[in-house]
Amino acid sequence: MGRGMRRSKGDASSFADALRPRRTGLVAEQALSGGPRDPSASRLHALVRGAARALDDRYEAHDFSQWSRLLLPGYEQIGTMHGALCVPRVLLLVRYGRVPSTTLRLSRRNVYMRDDFTCQYCGKQQAAKDLNLDHVTPRSRGGRTTWENLVTSCRRCNFEKGSGSPEAAGMRLLRAPVRPSWSTAAALAAAPRRFEQWEPFLS
Repeated sequence: MGRGMRRSKGDASSFADALRPRRTGLVAEQALSGGPRDPSASRLHALVRGAARALDDRYEAHDFSQWSRLLLPGYEQIGTMHGALCVPRVLLLVRYGRVPSTTLRLSRRNVYMRDDFTCQYCGKQQAAKDLNLDHVTPRSRGGRTTWENLVTSCRRCNFEKGSGSPEAAGMRLLRAPVRPSWSTAAALAAAPRRFEQWEPFLS
């Protein structure tokens, strides 16, 4: 995807005036279609306050003035009195108070989400109803029900592996199962979808 079109610096100044933080430290409500708790608005708040830089499709960082001049195809947009403003998909934090503490409950669906609904043996992506959880080390051999020992498996691979180990069945995992990091947990828990720009940070 290309970098898209650019607005003039004059237009960018108008956007900055419209979205300049008020005494409350929040972006003017009339400039955003969502509230402060809206994920799109939160990203723009951080960008306007100078707490973050927006990364484009080439992962080049832009401050608010630079970002507001970009017109990127396919991006969500926020309507303002000066026109449309693209919502950044990836932010680079300039400052932060602490590392967020986010945990993700171990569950069937969350394991599926971690593995992108993809069988970790054959690599086929399927609907949740056609998938199973597989203990890499079988419970009959002391395997535990943990993030590090559970993977998503299609029914066929689950049947072929049976109660043995992957090695005994002549099967290999696409990748070793791990407990999601806080950033991955936050993305899985909060986002109903994911963008291709997130892949370097979630893989």
